Amino acid sequence: MSLNSKQNVRCPKCGQMTEVTVWNMITVKDSEDLKQDLLSGRVNMFHCPSCSHTALMPTPMLYQDDEKRLLMSFSPCSEPLLKAQLYDNVCKSSKESGELEKFEGYNLRFVTDYNELLEKILIFDNGFNDKTIEVLKLMILSQDLEKSGDRVCRFGKSENGTLEFMIYDMKENQTYTSNIPKETYDTIDINLRESGVKPYSFGWEAVDSAYATKLLNGANN
Repeated sequence: MSLNSKQNVRCPKCGQMTEVTVWNMITVKDSEDLKQDLLSGRVNMFHCPSCSHTALMPTPMLYQDDEKRLLMSFSPCSEPLLKAQLYDNVCKSSKESGELEKFEGYNLRFVTDYNELLEKILIFDNGFNDKTIEVLKLMILSQDLEKSGDRVCRFGKSENGTLEFMIYDMKENQTYTSNIPKETYDTIDINLRESGVKPYSFGWEAVDSAYATKLLNGANN
């Protein structure tokens, strides 16, 4: 069941008070339209009717897609130490409550970035696994190591046997695309499975570039 609440929010720019609907949980099978609103960037976004200031609400949210066997815990945060603390809290509370027992065989993801949340939805909607995608993203960025530190790579779409990735260069303020054959994804995915990486989770996982780096260094799950 999708859950929401009403909050009165003061605009940090002009001070106008506005009532905002905040979603704490989205269950896709009950709220397909809400999922589309999320993918369009309209969920948990504060928009001031007075000065048009827009900002993401700092509200944790749970995203559940039973068809894709995907469960994501989203906690908006950009500070590394706080991210680690929030991740530990989610893992600890889930273990103590035993709530994850009913999600056996699911991919359980802990996410702190809104764009990453949307990206993972697209990845699983296209029938891919984000562990393999994250390795592919590292490979793409490694093609130009001198600029890789200034770039962010995101999965875009899958079409005609090709995976398209969007590469945003923060220094140049430019966006580039990189196309990878589906066969390349399949090869990497098989290699990861053979190395012991499971296509499902035993607990919450933060699958990002750091996770992919560990995989390339020989770690698994």
